[in-house]
Amino acid sequence: MCFYLWALYNRQMSAKYDPNKHHRRSIRLPNYDYTQPSAYFVTIVTWQRECLFGEVVDGEVRLNQFGKIVQWEWLELPKRFDFIQLGVFVIMPNHAHGILIFRPTTVGATRPGSTLNLAGKISLPAITTDGSEGSPLPPHGPKPMSLGAVISQFKSRVTKRLWKIPALNGTSIWQRNYYERIIRNERELQNISAYIESNPLRWDEDENNSKQIKP
Repeated sequence: MCFYLWALYNRQMSAKYDPNKHHRRSIRLPNYDYTQPSAYFVTIVTWQRECLFGEVVDGEVRLNQFGKIVQWEWLELPKRFDFIQLGVFVIMPNHAHGILIFRPTTVGATRPGSTLNLAGKISLPAITTDGSEGSPLPPHGPKPMSLGAVISQFKSRVTKRLWKIPALNGTSIWQRNYYERIIRNERELQNISAYIESNPLRWDEDENNSKQIKP
């Protein structure tokens, strides 16, 4: 069984998500404030695309001990960051796809801008000057409460837990950085959700499948 959470509404996909057209290989938009309420499609890949987390058998993901740790840490994100809501996600043998929805903060909120309406269009915030995320290597690390900070903590926690397993102690777990796409409206949310859900069925053609990587 694929390991994912359904989005919080009934999806009726009117058009398929095209990974070639809607590619996810941006490494942060310059000057975009990634603390703003929005929805993000995130992909995190293992070091050298090694299949650490399990296998796909007959279109279904079978997570091993390592993959179950990754899944557990992803499910814990809303507990560690109270402004995060999980959308659809899947842990694949050598990468993770997921949708993270940033809600407006409540008590002591410091994030101005848009709000998120899952029943309709996602209202995007204005572009702001957020110098911490405009570069792959920000000078002082990711901005607190930003997408970068969330992913950085997630990767770090997974790595520390996996390093407690003798077979993985001290080894590289993740590729540097991650891929993201800002989800701009409900239709895009539906299509990307469907793309994530169908990922195990398309594993043989997946660009991250090591069997597809030519030397």
